[in-house]
Amino acid sequence: MNGATRARQQPREGRFRRFFERLSSSEEERRSAELREESESEGCGRISECSDRQLVRVAGTLRTVTLRPRAGVPTLEAELFDGSASLDVVWLGRRAIAGIEPGRRLIVWGRIALCGGRPVLFNPQYELKPLGQE
Repeated sequence: MNGATRARQQPREGRFRRFFERLSSSEEERRSAELREESESEGCGRISECSDRQLVRVAGTLRTVTLRPRAGVPTLEAELFDGSASLDVVWLGRRAIAGIEPGRRLIVWGRIALCGGRPVLFNPQYELKPLGQE
């Protein structure tokens, strides 16, 4: 096989490889890839690339929402997942926020803090995505 023939076959082999990888990947891996693409299309960064005290704008899906008091103050906590990593979103002094529920798409922005090694956004600004876009 000469170099020209090999060059023509490589892109084709790459397509087949990607096709079989998609078939063999799990549902969670596919959903994670979709979330990463959606976040990038909305002009948001990846949670996995965020560092302490950085101003960020990230998008993802809420995995969990819990009411957990901190120092006697009601606190609404949610886990936001964007396909690359998770981020804890915390609203101090809130027991509930309309629309903040598991499975909801959300864009949040604010300053990241690392608490116990996990990235956290306290009282972020946020935008709920319409329910039809999940």
